[in-house]
Parts: sequence; structure tokens; C-alpha cells
Amino acid sequence: MKNIVSPFVFLLFFGIACQPEVNAPEPYGALPSERQLRWHEMEMYSLIHYTPTTFQNKEWGYGDADPAIFNPKKFDADQIANAAAAAGFKGLISVAKHHDGFCLWPTATTDYSVAASPWKDGKGDMVKEFMEASHKNSLDFGVYLSAWDRNDTRYGSPEYAEAYREQLTELMTQYGDLFTSWHDGANGGDGYYGGLKEERIIDRTTYYEWEEKTWPIVREHQPMAMIFSDIGPDMRWVGNEKGFAAETSWATFTPEGLDGQKPVPGVVNSDKLPEGTRNGEFWIPAECDVPHRPGWFYHPEQDDQVKSPDELFEIYLKSVGRGANMNLGLAPMPDGVLHPNDVASLEQFGEKIEKTFENNIAKNAIIIASNTRGDSKKFGVQNLLDEDRYSYWATDDDVHQAELEISINSDEYFDLIRLRENIKLGQRIDSIKIENWSDQRWQPLAQATSIGANRLVKLENPIQAKKLKITVYAPVAITLSDFALFKEEQTKQEDNRLNVDEKLRIDAEQIKITNPELYAEGVEAILNNPEQITWVNDKQELQPLVFELQEEKTLRGFSYLPRQDGEKEGIPTHYILEGSMDKNNWEILAEGEFSNIQNNPTLQHIEIASDKEVKYIRFTPKKGSDLIQKYSVTEIIFYKK
Repeated sequence: MKNIVSPFVFLLFFGIACQPEVNAPEPYGALPSERQLRWHEMEMYSLIHYTPTTFQNKEWGYGDADPAIFNPKKFDADQIANAAAAAGFKGLISVAKHHDGFCLWPTATTDYSVAASPWKDGKGDMVKEFMEASHKNSLDFGVYLSAWDRNDTRYGSPEYAEAYREQLTELMTQYGDLFTSWHDGANGGDGYYGGLKEERIIDRTTYYEWEEKTWPIVREHQPMAMIFSDIGPDMRWVGNEKGFAAETSWATFTPEGLDGQKPVPGVVNSDKLPEGTRNGEFWIPAECDVPHRPGWFYHPEQDDQVKSPDELFEIYLKSVGRGANMNLGLAPMPDGVLHPNDVASLEQFGEKIEKTFENNIAKNAIIIASNTRGDSKKFGVQNLLDEDRYSYWATDDDVHQAELEISINSDEYFDLIRLRENIKLGQRIDSIKIENWSDQRWQPLAQATSIGANRLVKLENPIQAKKLKITVYAPVAITLSDFALFKEEQTKQEDNRLNVDEKLRIDAEQIKITNPELYAEGVEAILNNPEQITWVNDKQELQPLVFELQEEKTLRGFSYLPRQDGEKEGIPTHYILEGSMDKNNWEILAEGEFSNIQNNPTLQHIEIASDKEVKYIRFTPKKGSDLIQKYSVTEIIFYKK
């Protein structure tokens, strides 16, 4: 029996076969590489600071610590990695060498390493243990290698730069696949330098030969590793250590040097870092680095200042929720494990993230678009509701503004709106406007710019809605890949954080400033300043602050709070604190640096070793962004023994 095909069926199939294929939109602008796509998908990872600096209770080591002090009794890389994984982080970065120059692996390039320490009789390799713990906890692994070395006597010479590249080669070849090679811009300054104790300044534009010799080492041995520095080349610093990207945050970026210089790590126009560059020359998205505590290293006096789960969630919204990635600094105690407060905060944050994003309230929504590319299902709105970051709804080439009308089949409340672009085709969308159908009309609900890899729009209060309208604006065809609605989980936080210093604080009423005639009105407020109003010395000549105690005390330490208004004017990087019984004969109680204070302007706590009683205290700022022609103070706190 012959098969007979009716003319109607034949024409139908013939018509379908002859329909022209609808092509995808052309890519727009700079595009992410495959390693950058993988990095965007990670969203969060952590950075572990643990060197002899931890045992000195300092924020930046000077390079003079005896390796003998590095002997943790309970070091447990698995405890640290497990806590990071519980928080939802996807990677862990070991600070293999910080500015103090101490290497956490047995390197052939210097004697200043774990091989010279009593830990595991000098046979340990902490980088390896962090790598193994990362993999055990399903985390990717990366390394940080400080270019500045305050211990190495060769620093500043070509020999050190070559040794630095040898260290980088060791790290790139001995620890499996790495997801990042992390390099910051702290280069040159005072240090131990083999006992010379001097300041060394290098030409940062040429010394490390980043593009010519250093970064090619990473590319050769770890082609999928993201290279971090404040200018890229794969991801850039966001310009602050609060963990916040700008409200408008472009993944594209054109690095600019300072004063006409070539842009290299440490020599970059930092004003451009938070926002990036619309239509920038390169795809260099922002990384938002922020410590879990005020400092990057562990300080016992900060045990009560661990960021809460809600504070971490805010950072998540303003980093990952603005198309950047979140890098949280974790600081083990001298024993070699995280403090219980840190572990509890991480666990509760992980629970909050999981519960917030486990239920997409829009999963059964019905979406109608004002335009769909070629009327093709391939580019239809159903792609907005699947779990594929790269399937997408697209418009025709000549449609640069389009509307999505969304009917929500749920009575649940939501306060988070998530949108994503298919960034394989570039960052295309300039802005979006969201409206809610209420009282028989469309009413403004929210708006946002720079969607990119991920955009989380947080509403002021949770709402119920049956219909939303999203208007999308772009200079080219739109390629939106995701729409979702969530309700922020309110988790109960058990506050077991400690506060060990407040009971030792000397009351402001027991202190007076003895030379107020030298200063602007209101200087007394720095002794008790809950409003955090910054006082600025407006005299032409530097004059120290002199305090008189109501009765003699032996000081345990002092704290200096720099200005909190985002300005850097007058923030000192170094200090001298002196004590006296008669205001004539002074003895130095403490001197040194406020480590990393301009990038991370948090409360600086300084321990005092002297057991001598004092009646008068003299605080003198040293160095700074403007050489302390004018210096600023928000608050000074003194603690008694």
C-alpha cells in the first residue's frame, strides 16, 4: 500500500522548512572570556589572612617577626573551609604571602617561610593544606601573592622582582587548578628589609613588568585563573573595602593611569573603579573585597565586631546584586581556627542566602512582551523563567525599548526582584523601570541601571502584586535572560559576640584636652563621638593633641577612629603616642602605622606594652595623604589596665 501525503500537509511542511532562521543579535562591546563567565557564576568566595602578623596582633606586618612565633597549636584548614562553604562561598583564596614577606609554603626563593618555623618542625605546607581543605569542601582554590615584601633585603632591586616571579611560578605549578591569582597595589614603603629598617620606593609602572613578564606566568600555567589587581586584567578592585559596588556598575572598563602614567596596579584613577566605564574597552568587572571583621587579620579586641548575617546580606545585595563578585576576608585566630563568632555568622548568612533564594515567586508567571525577536520561540519570554543564565528573551535589532507585562500567579509577598542579561552578548541594557498595577493604574515601583550578570533590586517593604510591568532601555537589541521574585528571609540571630574592652575604657569625663586654644572649636567631641562627626585640625603647623587624665593610669591601649565620610583628607598613616607625669618629660608608649587605614578606614586599636603610669598623653599623627598639613580625628579612645 502506498503512503499518500495530502497536498495540504505537504505545503505545511514546505512552508515551515522555508521559513528563514532567526539569527541571534550581534554581540555588543567588550565581551567576557570563558574564565570570566565561570567567575561571574561563582558570585562569592573568601580570602584567608593568616601569617606571623596574626601572632603580633597587627594589621600589616613590618617584616621583622621571628619565624619562631608562627606555631599554631590547632591549625585546621578544614574548619575554615567548612565555615566558608556553609556560608555559600564557592572558592577560597590563601594569602600565601602578605606584605610581611612570610611564605606559607616551603619556597626555594627565601628562608623566610614555614620551613623556618616550628610548625610541623618546618616540614609543613599551609598553602597545600588550604588547597586540600578547599577541594574537600567543594570549593575552588586560589592564591594571593603580595608584590610588596617588607622582609626581603632585595626588595627594590631587579633580583627581588625575579624572585617574586619565581614565587608566582611555584604557586601556579604546585597546587592544582586555581581559579584566581590575586595581586593588590600595595607596593613600596617602610619595612624591615633584612634589618635595614628603611623606606624603599619603586617605580610601580615598570618594576614588576606585569604585562611583559609576570602575568604571562599565570596565563601559561593557569589559563582559567582570574588575575586580580586594581586595574584587572580579568577583574578590578571596586575602589573601597566596604564590599559595595556603585549603584551603576559596568563590567566594562577602560583603565586610566595617574598624571599621564601607564595604568598598572597601584597607579590608577580610582575614581573610575566603583562604577566602571560604560562601553569600556575591556570586560573587567568589579570584585568587592571586604573583611568579615573591621580588620583583615585577627585581633581579639574585634571579637564583638564580626559582621552579622544581615550586614553580610547587605554586602551581597550591593556586590553580587550589582553585577560584581563578593570576596569576604576571613581571619583565623593564632591557634589556627576561626573564632566561634565568625563561624556562627557565616553559618547564619548561608542559611539566609539559601532560604531567601529557594522560592522564586515568579516561577509560574505569565509574561507578555511588546516585541520578540522575529516572533521566534527561540528568543521568547519563556527563557526568562528557566534556570539557564544564558537562554534569553531578545528583541528585534531596531527595538531598543520594550515592555514586559507580567501576571503573577501567587499571593506571596516579595521584596527582591532579580534580573540578568545574557552577558555572552555583552552588557547591553542601560536601565529598567518597574511598575506595579495598583488602583487601576500603573504606579512606579523601582528602577535600576546596569543590569549585567546579575541585578538585585531591593524594595523598601515587601509587597503583594498581581501584575508588574518592566520597561527596558538599551542602545541595541535587548537580551534579557532572567526574571525572578524573592522574599528576604528574616533569620533569628543569636548575638554571642563579645565585648572585652568597653569595661576598660577610660570615661571621656575623666579626660580633658589641655591645648584647645590650638584647635578649631569642638575638638573635645573626639573623646565621645557617637555621631561620628569628624574634627579637622585647621592650623598651618602640625601640633599634637595633648590629653590630661583626671588621675594617673597605666594604659592598656588606645583606639583611633578615622573619618567615616568617605574623604581621605588628613587621615594619618602613622602615629606616635607618648606619656608623661609632668607634661615636660615624655616617653614613647607606642609608635607605628595605622595599617591600610586609607583603603579600610575602620577603628584602629593599638596595644601598649609599657607598665608605667601616666598623667598626660600626647598623640602625634605622622605621614598621610596630605603630609598632615591638616589632620583629622573622629574619635580617640583610651583603655586602662
